[in-house]
Amino acid sequence: MPDSPPGHPPSPDVHVQVEIQHLAAHSTPERQLFTYVIRIENRSGDTWKLLARHWDIIDAHGQTTSVDGEGVVGEQPVLPPGGTFVYDSFVTLQTTPGRMSGHYVMQDAWGQTAHVPIPAFRLDVPGTRTLN
Repeated sequence: MPDSPPGHPPSPDVHVQVEIQHLAAHSTPERQLFTYVIRIENRSGDTWKLLARHWDIIDAHGQTTSVDGEGVVGEQPVLPPGGTFVYDSFVTLQTTPGRMSGHYVMQDAWGQTAHVPIPAFRLDVPGTRTLN
């Protein structure tokens, strides 16, 4: 585990990768549906448990929705060294483009918690253009 400044939680070497897909067949002009697949990979030498998640979802008008919850898709997966966990979920937006970002709250075997960032990703309808 990388060294952390004194008084700060550990920074686990946990990598998060996101793949997004727009579902045109299930979308309407008022509601765009996106699915995303998340792959969480523990690259550290310690075991980490995913306790909770936090998402910030921002639409084209700048309206932000924050979502907090325990675990992911009803689970609190434990990732041993080298372990991975993959899950899929979905989100809807009224106006695009939008973006999502957030973090996972992880806990090590000693009960220490840390935040693992989820990189920001864009939610947009393919083939649309935004004028600046």
